Amino acid sequence: MDHRAHHSSTAQDHAAHQAGGHGRHTHGVASWGTAARATLHCLTGCAIGEILGMVIGTALLWGNVPTMVLAITLAFIFGYSFTLLAVIRAGLDFKSAIKVALAADTVSIAVMELVDNGIIALTPGAMDAHLSDALFWTALLGGFAVAFFITTPVNKWMIGRGKGHAVVHAYH
Repeated sequence: MDHRAHHSSTAQDHAAHQAGGHGRHTHGVASWGTAARATLHCLTGCAIGEILGMVIGTALLWGNVPTMVLAITLAFIFGYSFTLLAVIRAGLDFKSAIKVALAADTVSIAVMELVDNGIIALTPGAMDAHLSDALFWTALLGGFAVAFFITTPVNKWMIGRGKGHAVVHAYH
């Protein structure tokens, strides 16, 4: 291979890696530790948003559906914001940072929210529990724990294919 072709190929791989994690450097087997850290990062933002939404909806005596909608919306907002702020701090412009956050966190947040809210909805009495009830907090925190264990393998699979949180690693 001539030097110019190699240089062009390397530059293209680097550009693809920077633009969305699709370069050759991001593919491979992701470790369980990497997947767990990515899941914990995502879960932290989700938990803050979801707890805030559940507390607000419950305190305002909203019904189950509006409370869950608020909690899920805030979970996505807080979940994305953690990644968004990190990549902006790393020097990315706002528009590009939004693209990275969406690519990095959408599947992870969606799986977490589906599992967590499914557990809350299926736990008898949890949706009608008050903030002072142990059942409210047990269902909510138990849902987070189960969501973590279900989402970690999903993140491991995605990172190993250069998707999900793998796109963020170009900016750390």
